[in-house]
Amino acid sequence: MNLKKSIIWTLSAFLFFACGQTGREQIQAPVAEKQEKQLIMHGDTRIDFYYWMNDRENPEVIAYLEAENDYLKQSLKHAEASREELFNEMLGRLKQDESSAPYFYNGYYYYTRYEEGGEYPIYCRKKSSMDAEEEILLNGPQMAEGHRYFRVGSYSISPDNQRIAYTVDTLGRRQYTIFYKDLSTQNISSTAIENAAGDVEWAADNKTFFFTTIDPITLRYFKVFRYNTEQKTPVEMYYEEDDTYYYMGVSGTTDGKYLTINVSSTLSSETLILESDNPSGDFRAFQPRQKDLIYSIDHVDDKFYILTNHQAQNFRLMETIGTNTQITNWREVIAHRDDVLLESMALFNDFIVLQERSNALRQMRIINTRENTEHYLEFEEEAYTAAININREPDTDIFRFSYTSLTTPASIIDYNMNTREQNTVWQQTVLGDFDSDDYETRRLFAPARDGEEIPVTLVYKKGTKQDGNNPLLQYSYGSYGISVDPRFNSNLISLLDRGFVYAMAHIRGGQDMGRQWYEDGKLLEKINTFNDFIDVSEFLISENYTSPNMLFAQGGSAGGLLMGAIVNMRPELYKGIIAGVPFVDVVTTMLDETIPLTTSEYDEWGNPNDSLYYHYMLSYSPYDQVSEQAYPNILITSGLYDSQVQYWEPTKWAAKLRTHNTGDSKIFLYTNMEAGHSGASGRFQRLHEVALQYAFMLDLVE
Repeated sequence: MNLKKSIIWTLSAFLFFACGQTGREQIQAPVAEKQEKQLIMHGDTRIDFYYWMNDRENPEVIAYLEAENDYLKQSLKHAEASREELFNEMLGRLKQDESSAPYFYNGYYYYTRYEEGGEYPIYCRKKSSMDAEEEILLNGPQMAEGHRYFRVGSYSISPDNQRIAYTVDTLGRRQYTIFYKDLSTQNISSTAIENAAGDVEWAADNKTFFFTTIDPITLRYFKVFRYNTEQKTPVEMYYEEDDTYYYMGVSGTTDGKYLTINVSSTLSSETLILESDNPSGDFRAFQPRQKDLIYSIDHVDDKFYILTNHQAQNFRLMETIGTNTQITNWREVIAHRDDVLLESMALFNDFIVLQERSNALRQMRIINTRENTEHYLEFEEEAYTAAININREPDTDIFRFSYTSLTTPASIIDYNMNTREQNTVWQQTVLGDFDSDDYETRRLFAPARDGEEIPVTLVYKKGTKQDGNNPLLQYSYGSYGISVDPRFNSNLISLLDRGFVYAMAHIRGGQDMGRQWYEDGKLLEKINTFNDFIDVSEFLISENYTSPNMLFAQGGSAGGLLMGAIVNMRPELYKGIIAGVPFVDVVTTMLDETIPLTTSEYDEWGNPNDSLYYHYMLSYSPYDQVSEQAYPNILITSGLYDSQVQYWEPTKWAAKLRTHNTGDSKIFLYTNMEAGHSGASGRFQRLHEVALQYAFMLDLVE
């Protein structure tokens, strides 16, 4: 039976039968046609029956995705009322006309705001005072009209405040088109540049801006161009030949004196600089790249500051003055510490603020460079997230940072670094009867099988009994050194109020406990990431926070790989899994150099052209390790235009899981046919997707 006939048969001949206890109708899942494809490497042969799905233009592939979507819709039809209730709850907590905290830069206050019922933000500014007349820079709702997907990548204001350059994506593959607008006449000019990376930065002459472009096939960031609004012809300024360097971006230093091109791979980076008042000049390397050397720079008060891992695993702060910017001229400001990770910095004329991480929590270190004194900000909650916010003006003693926790809505705080006074200038509005005092956060440490202790952050409604009968959603990521930080999410209230416990596992592969935490969860140590997550699950069960029949797990992208690995390793531990845009076909993807992110990620996963890495990756690759066993219920989400994890990975995985699942659980695949890696672009559209995920879980615990 060919695929088209199989799909037609599946859709027209749904198999209905009673389900004893619930009386719900059961619907037959789509059956994907098998076409044998032999994949041979290092003397090993893998058979991929669904390799043919790697063709977005194939109408049979599209028909199959639509059949999967319809199967999900029909299967959860009985939960439509629950989904609608969840959506309305979450929507009801949003202040629909909320504005962001305005920040001051070069004579103007900048902010974004939403209008009642609007899916997209409006970008605005006011001159000198928030009491001044509003000037709309970009009207997101109007710009999005006629597009199924819409996103502003970034924007940049010319130094004379007269022009805005901005990037727009209307497909979801992070391929942006660049426009610029005269803010006095409102005339918009198109550059006809369509494969931009999303960044844009003006030079000091007010008529030249710089941007990055991506390879149309691999989507690798590979060129930087200069665009003069008078000459109107892009001029190539930089080309990255090394295809292991995937990320590239243009920006400016805090004081506006330099333009920078920042190029990086997983384990090394390089920055090129050019005086902003010399846009026709040539960029030069600040410090030529070296293997395993990572650094980032900023400039203020005639001095460069450098965050680097040079002889410092957890990074240290260096400085240099003058035109000799190479590493031999760097002088140490803050030394390396084994127990503190130096993450980022904010520079001022008289102060340096360092964002540090210790024991899985962030700290803010304030250094007075004139008086040579320092102090730390104090935070009272047991688990929280603080972060450097927008600080565009160096000539000030006000430092702006963000603060949130699982029970504290997102807040923006201005801190006077001299008087040490704090002023909360904005806090996320949560409508309805939400009261943070109704919920409790705890920070625990779960023992890992190799003796490490894994931090775990919990939140639940006060009064929740610790008797093993609570549904619990466990979340993590565990790759690329990305730490999992506890942030407020008003959507979670809908779960907490229904008796759920929410747990964030700070597993290896992130940098929650420092750079070594990351090193111990990558390459040939990747198994630690999966073991850590499972060990946290077992700990939560042993501590009576939940039970295997009530435990859910969630992760997206590389966190989706985590979900795929744990369900192969310990399927009996979980009642349900939500795997968002999951990277699950690890070996095949890492052998395909035409796919975005492949060559740049050899330092993260390994190069499968090397037999050692091939067999190690194969040992945990979720798609390859699917076996005949009883799997938990799984909801897989995907985006047809995903540029990070191609849609066919989750699609193939869903099809293969069904053929090997020996239990009576359900495997669902939902593909957003209009979006990419980040899902729906509109804020209300996203809520519908969250409501689907929550309804999937709640349906399993009723």
